Amino acid sequence: MQFIETRGNDGVKANRVSFSEAILSPSASFGGIYVPEFLPTFDTEFLTKHVGSHYKTLALDVLQGFDIDIDEATLTEALSRYDAFDDPANPVPLSKIEEDCFVSELYHGPTRAFKDMALQPFGYLLAKEAQKRNENYLIMAATSGDTGPATLETFKNQDNIKVACLYPNGGTSDVQRLQMVTEEAENLKVIGVHGNFDDTQNMLKELLASEDFKAELESRNIKLSAANSVNFGRIIFQTIYHIHSYLELVRKNEITLGEKVYLVVPSGNFGNALGGFYAKEAGLPVERILISSNVNNILTDWIESGEYDLTTRELIKTESPAMDILKSSNIERILFHKFGAERTKELMDDLANNNKFSMTEAEKEAIQADFSATYSQDDECEAYIAKYASQGYIMDPHTATCMKSYEKDTPKDLKTIIYSTAEWTKFSPTVARALGQADITEDTEALEWIKNNTNVTVPSMIDGLFTKEVKHTVIVEKEGIKGEMLVFL
Repeated sequence: MQFIETRGNDGVKANRVSFSEAILSPSASFGGIYVPEFLPTFDTEFLTKHVGSHYKTLALDVLQGFDIDIDEATLTEALSRYDAFDDPANPVPLSKIEEDCFVSELYHGPTRAFKDMALQPFGYLLAKEAQKRNENYLIMAATSGDTGPATLETFKNQDNIKVACLYPNGGTSDVQRLQMVTEEAENLKVIGVHGNFDDTQNMLKELLASEDFKAELESRNIKLSAANSVNFGRIIFQTIYHIHSYLELVRKNEITLGEKVYLVVPSGNFGNALGGFYAKEAGLPVERILISSNVNNILTDWIESGEYDLTTRELIKTESPAMDILKSSNIERILFHKFGAERTKELMDDLANNNKFSMTEAEKEAIQADFSATYSQDDECEAYIAKYASQGYIMDPHTATCMKSYEKDTPKDLKTIIYSTAEWTKFSPTVARALGQADITEDTEALEWIKNNTNVTVPSMIDGLFTKEVKHTVIVEKEGIKGEMLVFL
């Protein structure tokens, strides 16, 4: 399968590229990104074949359905990274919290967030491809909290790879920050930025598209790539667990094969939701994808009104910081799928030049055919955390945003799958506050209180963070990011 560009071709780049080329160089013409030329088919026949499959068996077949130019042995090695998850036989368990509501727990990997599901195997593939070509790469990542730790974890000590990870100073949880700044591998650089996630992501995109920056890297014999979900290598792995979660419902006799379900996805950069959309388009029986947000509800406005308007918005810090995002990169892939390259370029140019774009009424209806959206205030999320904790289930604040969607936006009598994108341990002060302990503000105290007062444990990779030495102390203005990267190299 070949990959094409969301904003059309500029006459300089190739019209079509292979999967390996798309993940090594994810920046396309006119600042666009890559998408598959077509989607494979994951229909009833495919689903029936995998009702009894191990996660890795399903994943291999999905990847081969995209007909990517990576050999089976390398794909199998990449998927073996799931063996380090809590339960290698089922890295994505499904928990029942209501008669018709199930939580797909995507956080059972080494950094306790859903980004491990994609970045563990994807990082292996990208590194092996660089080594096979004997090329050196700088991998850039901008993080709102979870991409950074997962990127650093997958690429640490990999030959031919250096990683520069940008995070908004003060814009992540303490655990997320410690997961990054205590990393010791010499090929990793973590840079705090005075600003928010959109500032770091904008700078990443600018550098990816900058010919001057690429030329400076080439003089050092280094090429440039990215680990954010602008890279389709992330998205292809994020498609798999939607199929797996559906099959888990079949295995548990909660649905029959072919029965439709709702998917509820807490969304910031829209990559997780995009994976669900691609699975739906490929044949997974999904009634609708429900997008849940916090008060940075730009996605709710876009889906409900057809306008993506940043002109009157400022980013608000919330208790669900991984969703504190106003520029959601992956809506571009949805626009391309619905409206084509020419219209996508028009809309994205409007956003870049005017800080807004407006779709037609027909275009809005086309988006609403697959998506609906709602958002929650922090106090609403805390109430949901408290409610389910009283029933014996602890969820993090991002997962809690999904509960309002489940209650308000599922009109048909269908089962609902909610995606839990992070373990509660990464946001323990918020969870403690939801459970009535407003005076607990430190992570260590909150972790200890929750462990002692609920039936949960704290994994060793979280517990040990607070005694590790901080290795990365640099914090810069956004204009200093490029220079800091060059110093690192």
